[in-house]
Amino acid sequence: MIKVSDIAKKKVIELMADDGFDTSKDFVRVGVKSGGCSGLSYDLTFDKNQAEGDKIFEDNDVKIIVDKKSFLYLVGTTLEYSGGLNGTGFVFNNPNANRTCGCGESFSL
Repeated sequence: MIKVSDIAKKKVIELMADDGFDTSKDFVRVGVKSGGCSGLSYDLTFDKNQAEGDKIFEDNDVKIIVDKKSFLYLVGTTLEYSGGLNGTGFVFNNPNANRTCGCGESFSL
């Protein structure tokens, strides 16, 4: 399961609407791909379709979709949003990550 903070929810709704997505039926696709300074990086996009093997969650009125491969890396993660002086953007608080880079966009297990 992936959790969504209240601040992240507000930003997701705003960005989805700006891009022509409907939060009542479309998804936030969260994934993991190779790359980044720690070995793996997070991937976040909006999607209208579910693929075979995708896992679907809903938290805080946000529908999240995760591919089967990424699911194992993301179990228990909370999606947050930071708009502070240290940078603006989505932040993944992942309890499975042993090491993260300084920007928080990549991790290793």
